[in-house]
Amino acid sequence: MSSFDQFAKKQYLNIETFRKSGEGVKTPVWFIQDGDVLYVRTGANSGKVKRIRRSNSVNVAPCTMSGKVTGEWVPAQVRILEDAETGVKIDQLIKKKYGLMAKLFGMQANTGKEGNADLEITAKNL
Repeated sequence: MSSFDQFAKKQYLNIETFRKSGEGVKTPVWFIQDGDVLYVRTGANSGKVKRIRRSNSVNVAPCTMSGKVTGEWVPAQVRILEDAETGVKIDQLIKKKYGLMAKLFGMQANTGKEGNADLEITAKNL
């Protein structure tokens, strides 16, 4: 059984990143799952990316669009992906999962001034 089984068929996850003070910041986001890995695409200059650059420790839980947690929090680690090949894979998975909604919200292409950051989330081995 995977730590991420509870995310199957869910549309949103709540990712908790941490400020320098240790205070958690929870943000609901779209995500895709590929086996034991979760991927999130977000703005490259977003607060969560800045916090992740300081600390790769996060907590994740399935949630509603408004961020209400609907499952258990899972301690995880995240890394910011840099390679184009993985970006193409994420594009395909986003298109498959979110279809037209992804196009409407610009989740696939690197649009805008800041561009996007792709995050790879894996469960921590406790």
